[in-house]
Amino acid sequence: MRLIFVRHAEPDYVHDSLTEKGRVEAEILSARLCRVDVKNYYVSPMGRARETAAYTLDKLGRTAEVMPWLAEFRGHSFDPFAGHDRIPWDYRPLEWMHRPLLWDVNHWTEDELTRSGTTDAIWRETCEGIDALLARHGYVRDGGIYRCEDNRPDTLMFFCHFGISMAVMGHLTGISPMVLWQCFSALPSSVTTLVTEERIKGEVIFRCMQLGDLSHLYAAGERPSTAGQYPECYTGIDSTEPPEWAAKKKK
Repeated sequence: MRLIFVRHAEPDYVHDSLTEKGRVEAEILSARLCRVDVKNYYVSPMGRARETAAYTLDKLGRTAEVMPWLAEFRGHSFDPFAGHDRIPWDYRPLEWMHRPLLWDVNHWTEDELTRSGTTDAIWRETCEGIDALLARHGYVRDGGIYRCEDNRPDTLMFFCHFGISMAVMGHLTGISPMVLWQCFSALPSSVTTLVTEERIKGEVIFRCMQLGDLSHLYAAGERPSTAGQYPECYTGIDSTEPPEWAAKKKK
């Protein structure tokens, strides 16, 4: 089985929709995704993901099942450095990297930075959500593997968000989502693919084949959006908003 996670195109977070550039990205992306043979489509309930999905689904005459747990990862906990609640992927390197529990997929929500608030509850919701969906397709979790009597080369496609897709990927691969959130990036309209590996009949694991792929944008000559990515070099601006957004705000 192949699982494809598509991050929404460049977002207008205020209106939970796409920007003008995001609509261009979604159109280019759809030309790529329409060529993929997909058994089932699933989509986040949030507007920016559903709008991105529509460019592909409308062309194919297909629909996607809305999965509430695919909404952007919304768990939060109290941040002692900032003095307020924070989404767990927003910590600076030295605030989290020296904490062993945060590197452990089985215990990361037990650390002081993540054990308060709703982080653990949303993490459990995420794990239970993807496991229940995979069970519908015949893949039943057993410890760190999935048991499946009839593993097939079907494809499931998910239109969602960076945070939730990395949380799902962490659960499937045994990697703490803190590591994936902090050390990996998947820009708007990017494609992340996991494929099953079945070396022993009926025993399945998931391998990541590509993460954050943007080849469709490069092929079309469209510059990727940096929404959600901190600056490559120090600028004095601690923000994941693209520079052009800040320029528009100053006008």
